[in-house]
Amino acid sequence: MTTLLAFLLTLAILIVVHEYGHYRVAVACGVKVLRFSVGFGRVIWRRQLGETEFVVSMLPLGGYVKMLDEREGAVPTTERSRAFNNRPLWQRSAIVAAGPAANLVLAVLLYAAANWVGLEEPKAVLGAPTAGSIAERAGLAAGDWVQGSVQDDGGVEPLRSMTDLRWQLTDAALRGERIALRVTDAQGHGARTVHLALEGVDAREVDAELMRRIGLGAPFSEPVLGKLVDGGPAARAGLREGDRVLGVDGARIDDAGRLRETIRAAVRDGAPVPMAWDVQRGSERLSLAVTPTLLADGGRTIGRIEAYVGQAPEMVTVRYGAIDGLVRGAQRTWEVAALSLRMLGKMLIGEASLKNLSGPLTIADYAGQSAQLGLAYYLGFLALVSVSLGVLNLLPLPMLDGGHLMYHLFEGVTGRPVSEMWLDRLQRGGLAIMLVMMSLALYNDVARLLGLH
Repeated sequence: MTTLLAFLLTLAILIVVHEYGHYRVAVACGVKVLRFSVGFGRVIWRRQLGETEFVVSMLPLGGYVKMLDEREGAVPTTERSRAFNNRPLWQRSAIVAAGPAANLVLAVLLYAAANWVGLEEPKAVLGAPTAGSIAERAGLAAGDWVQGSVQDDGGVEPLRSMTDLRWQLTDAALRGERIALRVTDAQGHGARTVHLALEGVDAREVDAELMRRIGLGAPFSEPVLGKLVDGGPAARAGLREGDRVLGVDGARIDDAGRLRETIRAAVRDGAPVPMAWDVQRGSERLSLAVTPTLLADGGRTIGRIEAYVGQAPEMVTVRYGAIDGLVRGAQRTWEVAALSLRMLGKMLIGEASLKNLSGPLTIADYAGQSAQLGLAYYLGFLALVSVSLGVLNLLPLPMLDGGHLMYHLFEGVTGRPVSEMWLDRLQRGGLAIMLVMMSLALYNDVARLLGLH
């Protein structure tokens, strides 16, 4: 129920703001607005306010603002000057652009609000990098605290959380650029600069696997055992809650992430492999034999010991003041918009996977998850979707606002509007493209839910 309500609220806010942008600028330009609709199909609620009818329709996946227009029906002579098609070109362009612009402005305010409320996020202290990975070759190690990214002018942009770090790495990977990080130990001592060569990293899919390809997984977590399942492999081996694991099979264990990987890999030829654990229990140091049980996971078999492995990572509160929060909101909106366009461009030329497209099922799932995490997380999610909607609508595709702006650009350059014949052809082509994109996004949603991606 939380997921459904969060999804409907997300749609309602984004649609209303987008259409209100069109409506507000149309009214300011003297255009008569006949209907403001949230949703499509059969009307389930309506109210007349002045000369505009406000309605809510059955299908909530969009909305529209219907304006007086001679191309769509007869217009009384006394109102011809108020028809959309008779307004100056700059006014028509402003009305069309106002919807996506409203979404981008909303995103700035939402990101700012999330910054003002504050987020509890993992501190940018690293777990053990994957063996042989870019991160390990660069010299990163478990317990390293990434404090900032080094800019071209030598300045350091602070990274306040693991989320900030992942964002910087994702952006650099998509650009195919090297990134320099300012790193210290967990106590903030011994500052050094580490260079990650991300030029060749596979960034076709932007997901958790991208971080693993770079070599970074979960934040640093002490390799201490939590609650054990009675009768499970850990309990049978004599392990107890609070035990600190120092090593496995002679290899040092620096953090919980490395320990989890070691347990999962303790399988050979479909059979569990016994492990020799070196454990610290209070002042005692113990050697225990641990044999995992097996679990099928996505077509492969992994080991598990039926115990909670690791402590919760250290968290920091990321909060900004009024001005800084607003500035950060504008910066993040710009960064997300640029990243979205870059990703769309890479998908178009085949350098990024089409699996990155998401549809309503993924949005609904993330809406529910973010709402359960708290207000600031939901605001951040809402801002992300609002940026995506604004960017998508500015694409030069017929049926989208960006397509109409292209028509206006053609009219401004040639001095004549696009012919009715070409408008019809372009609309048909645009509809076909949109149907393909929607079908692909829905397929990706279902594949993710079924664990096929």
